[in-house]
Amino acid sequence: MGPVRITAIASLTPLEELDADPFLVDSRSQHAMCARWAAERGYRVSRELLVSGLRADHCVLWDGVRAGVDLFVAPSHRVLESALSSVEEFTAECARRGVRVETVGSAEPAYDAQMKAHVHRRLSMPTAGYDGR
Repeated sequence: MGPVRITAIASLTPLEELDADPFLVDSRSQHAMCARWAAERGYRVSRELLVSGLRADHCVLWDGVRAGVDLFVAPSHRVLESALSSVEEFTAECARRGVRVETVGSAEPAYDAQMKAHVHRRLSMPTAGYDGR
């Protein structure tokens, strides 16, 4: 069958929510957490999704997904709740299709004012050539 293909799911949360919930806004950190999880297991992320309230049957989730080969991973159940319209329907659809879904389960980073400012700059100036470094 070949190597496991990882699809990392991150939450698309508006920048306006940065002060209230910086981790849900910081999709880069969400994807990085998934990539570390995958690397620790000898996997590599082959696809990154950035979604909000997506239906469990939406084609963007399932395009090319194969049972026994693909695996969905998200940083936490909380991220899945934001990214998908129904975590229960999604996990049921994964079970029906024979595709695993995992959560990283690591602690979310603590955001100070400097980290929030960094996320704000990266997300508010992408067309000005700023890449977040």
